[in-house]
Amino acid sequence: MPNALALLILAIWPLVTVVLFQKLPPGRAVIVTLLAGYLFLPEPPAGFDFPLVPPLTKHTIPALSALVMWFWMYSRDFRPLPRSPIAVVLIVLFVFSPVATALLNRSPVLWGDFYIQGMTIRDAIAFVIQQVLLILPFLLARRFLSQAEDQRDLMFAFMVGGLLYSLPMLIEVRLSPQLNLWIYGYYQHDFIQTIRFGGFRPMVFLYHGIWAAFYLLMAIVAAFALWKTGAFKSNWKFLLIGMYLTGVLILAKSLGAWLFAAVLIPVIVLFGMKWQMRLAVCIAAFAITYPALKGASLVPETAILEAAASIDEDRAASLDFRFHNENRLLERAQEKPLFGWGNYDRNQIMNPSNGMIETITDGRWIILIGQLGWLGFLAEFGLLVLPVFLLWREIRYREQGDYSLLIIPLSLILAVNVFDMLPNATLTPLTWLMAGALTGYAETLRDGRGAYLSSHRVQWRTVL
Repeated sequence: MPNALALLILAIWPLVTVVLFQKLPPGRAVIVTLLAGYLFLPEPPAGFDFPLVPPLTKHTIPALSALVMWFWMYSRDFRPLPRSPIAVVLIVLFVFSPVATALLNRSPVLWGDFYIQGMTIRDAIAFVIQQVLLILPFLLARRFLSQAEDQRDLMFAFMVGGLLYSLPMLIEVRLSPQLNLWIYGYYQHDFIQTIRFGGFRPMVFLYHGIWAAFYLLMAIVAAFALWKTGAFKSNWKFLLIGMYLTGVLILAKSLGAWLFAAVLIPVIVLFGMKWQMRLAVCIAAFAITYPALKGASLVPETAILEAAASIDEDRAASLDFRFHNENRLLERAQEKPLFGWGNYDRNQIMNPSNGMIETITDGRWIILIGQLGWLGFLAEFGLLVLPVFLLWREIRYREQGDYSLLIIPLSLILAVNVFDMLPNATLTPLTWLMAGALTGYAETLRDGRGAYLSSHRVQWRTVL
């Protein structure tokens, strides 16, 4: 169980947020509040569980604190919803579709002599509050990280966070993941999953080694992007940082992050910006259409497993296990396709003879479709990939110097993060932070579209 220090640092984080908003510009305050909170605060189960609301943890306390500061310091400009009608519809669906989920799942689910309880009006209220808390980083970033300099600050913060995290990660590579236990008094995940390739993969203060490795990947892409775009003076330093962090990532022993790095680093270094954006669009499109392809049996599972086996037999066996679970859970989800089964493991399959849950949900997409249905999935994944498509529309016919070049690698990171949510549940506040920042910048470009087209004598109807 978490010790007193874990609860104390969570309790004082709102005060840290107040200081940050007093000392820093609001965009930087948002970045530091959410990024530092994500990296260094203790993982659940550390948190505060009050009646009627979901537990307040490291994933919600920083964003909620920043929201209070937004309303307190900038109440005259408190317009949280995006200007894009599509984004507004997705937000409304994201927040309120769980009400229908709860109302349609009030009866218990029977498995032989065992049953799983039905949902209540209280669950509906808690679900809505949970969705609002989840989306707060998106709303904050869309408001305060909508300018070109904000995109630069965000990428720079990712890189600095990676540098700060690299030392404790190297310590855990050598000694095994122990820092969360030593400092916060508990172990946040199954220790057996930290053992890879004859050594250890670090977690530090994150949920799992996959999460830590993926964040390091974000820092690596940020470093190479800052070097490639010349966002700061002394560019060679960013190249060295990127190379150093890549070495740490190799030691982190996460195959998925290795594969992403093997693709993204050459793309950032060698490809032009327009080609990078096209790749981000393709990855985002595949991520949101994968469940439909899966449901239509169009995913070549056998070929994927054979390719994985050629790299590592254990990883191929793990992937086969995931595919098997996904197929069973997808069949279960089809019984309530629009709004899903709700919570309490109602979306899982129970053994009727002993009451044990037989399935495991790994990917975020199958969790969403099982719990909130296809509408819940489309709302969440749609909000996350929408800014990639909005930016693609805005920059396709602009000159390269007429927009922030850093939105391209940032779009790549976001698209890959959403893609990684197919095998894993790697949705974090940083995912929402990136999506909100890119949505805000897309709105900035949209606002300046008329003046841009007039100055370049381009008719918008010819480029849509």
